Amino acid sequence: MGNATAETGAAVKTDFKRSLDGYQARPGEFRVVDVPPLRYLMVDGQGDPNTATAYADALEALYPVAYTLKFASKTDLGHDYVVPPLEALWWAPDMAAFTSARDKSRWHWTAMIMVPDWVPDGLFPEAVATVAAKKSPRSLDRVRLQTLDEGSCVQTLHVGPYDEEAGVLAALHDEFIPGAGLRMTGRHHEIYLSDARRVAPAKLRTILRQPVAPAGE
Repeated sequence: MGNATAETGAAVKTDFKRSLDGYQARPGEFRVVDVPPLRYLMVDGQGDPNTATAYADALEALYPVAYTLKFASKTDLGHDYVVPPLEALWWAPDMAAFTSARDKSRWHWTAMIMVPDWVPDGLFPEAVATVAAKKSPRSLDRVRLQTLDEGSCVQTLHVGPYDEEAGVLAALHDEFIPGAGLRMTGRHHEIYLSDARRVAPAKLRTILRQPVAPAGE
């Protein structure tokens, strides 16, 4: 992973939004990027993220574990970092549920937060135990640490409400990818660069990513 840092007071932190190419995107531009294998805290679920309690429960479990690992890295390893943004994989039996139909009740998802490669696997169960001892979130037992290897992907930046992604996704899936001689391989991936609790819907910044492979393979 890259080593770009951000200085805050006396502390120097690695900021992956600045150092990883996979966190770079521009609106209106579809770009092919090579994403290395990355480890994530993950929780799986199904249903409308706006109404299904499972999605909120997943986030309530992910964030405490992510911050516990961050503090352990700073204290035990002497390596501080900015907790990476929330991400999610999304899929459905019919991908039209994401583009033309937008039927959120049919969506399946994996909510994720990236973990730096220098954090040893052994710190994960320790972090879960620490969170459980303080205030055990309802979905804590569903959090896992897993490597995601996406490889070649096409991504772009969507600025605006989540419900206005459909047109961008249609252009990505139906126009750019086949036009570039590619085919979709993995699951639709979103990276939430903005905090929806603090940013107006019109200003939300979301990276939309799709793993791909040459169409002939």
